[in-house]
Amino acid sequence: YECYKCHYVQNLGTYVYKDHGSGSYGSWTCPDCGQVNLAPYQTLYHDPDEKVMIWLTPNSMSFSERALVDSHIQAIAGQLAEDKSGELLRGYALRRVKEAGELIEKVNIFDAGLDDIAMEMCKYITKMEIAEKETDKEKAKEIMDAVFKFYKIDGADNDITLTYPVNGQMQGIQIGFNVYEDCRGIIKRN
Repeated sequence: YECYKCHYVQNLGTYVYKDHGSGSYGSWTCPDCGQVNLAPYQTLYHDPDEKVMIWLTPNSMSFSERALVDSHIQAIAGQLAEDKSGELLRGYALRRVKEAGELIEKVNIFDAGLDDIAMEMCKYITKMEIAEKETDKEKAKEIMDAVFKFYKIDGADNDITLTYPVNGQMQGIQIGFNVYEDCRGIIKRN
């Protein structure tokens, strides 16, 4: 990894175990200048207690790095195909993301005890509802183009806070836990 500020280079490897509560997933602090940097390289996050694996495979990877990742995926798929008992990764959530911010968001979702697929549906539904209520077509388009992120779950009613950028400013919106429960119900029925 190379520091964005001072260009110090440090070999951190590509495997990260759950770092209980530090929030440092997908980032590293330069020991030379103290700059916190997002990891632009492939990283495998693994929480064996919660049975979660998230593989960060950035678009910026070289052709040879992509080929290596693809060979790892093929090897894993081969092992899964040979596992007649189905025990090898039973119960695991396996995800692949392209940006460090996505890795951090997925970890936060799983740490909150939520289903990331249901959360993606919540974000989409919320985005659609906000855009639908917007009378200015340009603002509605900007909302539809915005990337909504899970921020936190909080309060006695487990309200979920999502964030998204509009006009260069971060916006936040709280949705009721019932929206999440409805999304989970839809997924389970289908």
